[in-house]
Amino acid sequence: MPGDDGADRQIADSSYWSVSRTPLTSLVFTLPLVAAYEGGVLVLGRGTARNGADVWLRTLLDQAGFGEYFLLPVLTVVGLLAWHHVEHDRWQWSGSVLAGMAVECGFWAVILQGIARAQDRFWPLAAGMGESIMTRFVAFCGAGLYEEVLFRLLLLPALAWCCRRLGAGPTAAAVQAVIGSSLLFSLAHYVGPLGDTFDPYSFTFRFLAGGFFAVLFSLRGFGIAAGSHAAYDMLVGLA
Repeated sequence: MPGDDGADRQIADSSYWSVSRTPLTSLVFTLPLVAAYEGGVLVLGRGTARNGADVWLRTLLDQAGFGEYFLLPVLTVVGLLAWHHVEHDRWQWSGSVLAGMAVECGFWAVILQGIARAQDRFWPLAAGMGESIMTRFVAFCGAGLYEEVLFRLLLLPALAWCCRRLGAGPTAAAVQAVIGSSLLFSLAHYVGPLGDTFDPYSFTFRFLAGGFFAVLFSLRGFGIAAGSHAAYDMLVGLA
């Protein structure tokens, strides 16, 4: 019957793999990252532990005349809710699915750590971190959240759309968007006052990590990409 497609889809797509990809589940799953990062920045002071993607997004909002501090996390929440509405998914979430997502994010974080160790075998480089554990934890939450918002939730679909408009087929556009967003993701770490000093080792790994998270986002949704990103940073940065 016309008009029942949404209901049929909700019944058919009730598995963990489908539910965990929905924007509402992604939102609920990433809310702890929002709370930990925004709360941590307020506790530590707004001038510390800031993530570069967070700063760029807030700068864009400031230039548009919207300088309220909590507008960015509010827009992130509202954007995911609007996306969920457009997708016509169920307005429900499951605690067991969220628990499964946490385990899955840990799995992908270990896989990415394995990629990093494989790179180390062929291209060894030692690096240290001088910040406190609290500062690093807050920064890692912000990286998992706002870098995925900027580079995967916003930039990746925009690049794919542009590639399609320029004549690329669906598969070619997706591949080009992954490569382009990964290059920009890696390069962004060396831009501005919060940027690192450029070196080929970190650039190469960040490009690979950008591609890793882009594929995760495309196949498993925003929540898994953001959670895996934060989990990886914590796995290697807090150990």
